[in-house]
Amino acid sequence: MKRDSGTPVSVDEYISGFPEDIQTVLQELRRVIKSAAPAAEEVISYRMPAYRLNGVVVYFAAFKDHISLFPTASGIAAFSNKLKDYDCSRGTIRFAADSELPWGLISEIVSFRVEECLGKAAKQKRR
Repeated sequence: MKRDSGTPVSVDEYISGFPEDIQTVLQELRRVIKSAAPAAEEVISYRMPAYRLNGVVVYFAAFKDHISLFPTASGIAAFSNKLKDYDCSRGTIRFAADSELPWGLISEIVSFRVEECLGKAAKQKRR
């Protein structure tokens, strides 16, 4: 069920709104993220799936020609040498919808973001 605004209320609902081939990729992306961030809460934020653990770890979204992962600017900067073959901007990585996603790299990025989020929480506790 979508909210009156058309925003999906769950990640399952978000994924179900895409063609079957894209759903398959999104389900695998979801699995990789959940595996790398098992304690993260799965939510919808800004009308797309997000994973929270003391802040947002990552978002993802599907578009007409690509699938994006949003690991924040720090996630892009930390892996800039491994992301040279992908279309990136400050906080976004765009993968062509018709190509195999780099699952291992995505897992590494998510794990990095988990550590960042946990580190941020630890710093806040020390204050």
